[in-house]
Amino acid sequence: MGKAAVIPFSFAMAFMLTAIPVPDWAVSWLPAWVALVLIYWCLATPGYVGVLTGWVLGLLLDVMHGSILGQHALGLSVVAYVTLIYHQRVRIFPLVQQSILIALLLFIYLAIMLAIYNTLGSIDYGYNYLFGALSSALLWPWLFVILRDLRRRAALV
Repeated sequence: MGKAAVIPFSFAMAFMLTAIPVPDWAVSWLPAWVALVLIYWCLATPGYVGVLTGWVLGLLLDVMHGSILGQHALGLSVVAYVTLIYHQRVRIFPLVQQSILIALLLFIYLAIMLAIYNTLGSIDYGYNYLFGALSSALLWPWLFVILRDLRRRAALV
């Protein structure tokens, strides 16, 4: 796989994982795949992936979910912005500490989504919607290793 295709390929895989149907009891525990991949690329290649990427991916997520246009764009832009501000600090942390920070960041993202959903009344989610931050944090070390290996094989920075 060429250099230019690695990042779009990983985002395409994240969108596919997001689109997988799950039973109703598991919806609360769904990892925020697109946000996780966005965080990784903001940490690994902050010159290539940033707030604009988060905004575009968020618009695509809005279209995919049929939600209010700009909702996920706002959340993913905030995620990308905070990640870019602290990327040099977070990169040196061990994976366990990174997972804790990822959980906090995704908790903020999911709280923004929950507030918009419940305020505008499109979907009435409970606070168990925020459990996705925990499952995402548990998946972070494996996702980090997979994407790092993919990045190194493609000889990206």
